Amino acid sequence: MYWLRVSLLASVLLALITETLPAQKKKKTTDDAGYVPIILPENNKKKTKDENTQTLPPPRELPSAVFAETDRLTFEVTPLSSKGLLSAQTRDTLRNLLRTSKGTIVKLRAFVAGSGDLRRVGELVGETFAEKHAPLPALSVAQVGALPLEGAQIVIEATEVDKKVVNPNGVAFLSGQSAPSVMQSLEKLKSALHSSGMDPSDTLRVTCFVSSLEEQRDTHQAMAASFPGAALNFVQMQREPVTPAAECEAVARLRAPASESLKFVNPPGLDSSPNYSQLALVTSPKLVITGTQLAFGSQESDLKLAFDRLQRALGSSNARFDHVVMSHVYVTFSGITPRVRTVRANYYNKANPPASTLLPFEGLPSLDAAFGVDVIAVAGSSSAQR
Repeated sequence: MYWLRVSLLASVLLALITETLPAQKKKKTTDDAGYVPIILPENNKKKTKDENTQTLPPPRELPSAVFAETDRLTFEVTPLSSKGLLSAQTRDTLRNLLRTSKGTIVKLRAFVAGSGDLRRVGELVGETFAEKHAPLPALSVAQVGALPLEGAQIVIEATEVDKKVVNPNGVAFLSGQSAPSVMQSLEKLKSALHSSGMDPSDTLRVTCFVSSLEEQRDTHQAMAASFPGAALNFVQMQREPVTPAAECEAVARLRAPASESLKFVNPPGLDSSPNYSQLALVTSPKLVITGTQLAFGSQESDLKLAFDRLQRALGSSNARFDHVVMSHVYVTFSGITPRVRTVRANYYNKANPPASTLLPFEGLPSLDAAFGVDVIAVAGSSSAQR
């Protein structure tokens, strides 16, 4: 009996061991032996998120000059914002501008305050317009001393081509009117308008440059009261006070067609200068609008190189220096101004110089730039250059 019990117990133990061993072996294979990864060939690997992201091509280069129809020319000034830094403000401003534009944007002029990199503006213009599949505009960028909203780092003036005719008789470009105050400068603009049969209601855009926002704190109210239908913009030129105290320029709609396709006017009662005309009246159908050309250095040879590049930009669009109607010159220190005027005179039409604004600014997109220049010219002129 004893041996029978021992035999039965041994049989039971043997059966239990036999059933347990496969399970233990399976458990060891699954948990203890570790995971052996399946290695796919290199071209069959599943790409990670970073590996699957394509590198975007750099933004296309902005054009040095663009065409615009005179009778469809219109203007917009972007509202100021203090949200974010320069890149964020620029990106938001451009996207809003593309939503609100009345037609094709052909030129942007950006005024930047603060210490942000001005070159980012051009990069963001290229990126944002490409995102929206919009034609790239010409661009001018200048650093100013301050904008009239704390924390705001950029304001943009947009020149657009409307979908419909808005200037059937053409447009007038008015030179900057230097004065001891914004109000006095605005009065000079009104006088210039009246001399050619226009009034403030015909004004499309007015830009005022001031030496001090604090001293000219009523600038916006004065501009809005004088030109209620125009796109309005004003900035402080440099951080420190400069001369003049105020200078305002304008673009207006002609009430009646001029007797010539291009006419320069110097009304009595306004300053007369051999360097510029007070008004340029334009009825020619097409204009060429350029971006800014910079001079890298302040020697006469450096300045000539900038004007030579500008001449090539105009020539590529079938325009000529002697048919420039409006000139903007941005200098970074006042001492260079006489030299710029001397060099410029050898390029512009001496008998009929264009309307012009030449003022000091805080900076330009290159630290080496002493001055920048952009122009608007009549397209398709057959006249010889210079």
